[in-house]
Amino acid sequence: MKHLFFPFVVAAVLAVTFSACDILDPEEHGQLVPLTVDEDPSLPSIAVNGTRLHAETFGDPNDPMIVVLHGGPGGDYRSMLKCAAFADDGFFVVFYDQRGCGLSRRHGREIFDAQGTALFVDDLDGVIRHYRKPGQKVMLMGLSWGAMLATAYVNEHPDDISGVVLMEPGGFTWPDTREYLERWQTLDIFSETVNDRVFIDQVITGSDHEKLDYRSALQGAAEYAEGNKLGIAGPSPFWRMGAVCAASAFEFANEHSFDFTTHLQDYDTPVLFAYSELNQAYGLSHAEHVSSAYPRVQLAEIRGTGHNIVYFGWENLHPVALAYLNTVR
Repeated sequence: MKHLFFPFVVAAVLAVTFSACDILDPEEHGQLVPLTVDEDPSLPSIAVNGTRLHAETFGDPNDPMIVVLHGGPGGDYRSMLKCAAFADDGFFVVFYDQRGCGLSRRHGREIFDAQGTALFVDDLDGVIRHYRKPGQKVMLMGLSWGAMLATAYVNEHPDDISGVVLMEPGGFTWPDTREYLERWQTLDIFSETVNDRVFIDQVITGSDHEKLDYRSALQGAAEYAEGNKLGIAGPSPFWRMGAVCAASAFEFANEHSFDFTTHLQDYDTPVLFAYSELNQAYGLSHAEHVSSAYPRVQLAEIRGTGHNIVYFGWENLHPVALAYLNTVR
């Protein structure tokens, strides 16, 4: 099982590298997957909430802030980088790979098992506090799991967020999310057979993380190939999967459930809720159902794209999102 809640299709590339007639040792850091911020200090990063996150920004730090939230859990922000164009529209755009994802620091599963979704919300709060200037407005823009995370944050910090762009969150409660997962998955992700594919010990080494992340990318390429119900046209770029984060977050949700809607009716700011034309498992009916947790919603169908709206549907998404953002900035 690769991404828990919502996938990004990946192009899995075999990382066996040849030099003359020698095959490089996969135990050596950087051979199977890219290095993290702990292993490569040249990568842009920030320290928040007891971890180090791969992060970068675009635009004037004094402009209204947009924090972009990638999917997964277990993905990274590489396929979301087209959102950097909002910097040219007068916004300060913040990207970060979530804890244990992309090029951010790796952690053992015990920290995810102990805190679950609350850990991601606390990390997002740390990112906002790291960059935010006094009086600066903050908007959240999330795809898939990232849209769920944005909603979890708004549910707890409604007064801190001036606007929200949500793109195809599976659900804001675990029952809704699980139902959506079952509708698009080609495999039964709740079966023991699938769960056993990502066996993760409580204590793992850096090398173990690299092998698991590499395997996660390969499995993702196989699961979300051509013909998937999500309407994804092809591979989108990524740096590195976060296998431990993904498996742990899924298991926590399955065991403890979640509900991000408990205070959403108090959030009176309009929300832009986008869904794709080509995702067969989503559509207007699911968008209406999920978005109804918010009192004021602007629904928008993004034509010509499937689930990965930012990467494949940018030309149609950008003007819709910009028009909304200009009303809440």
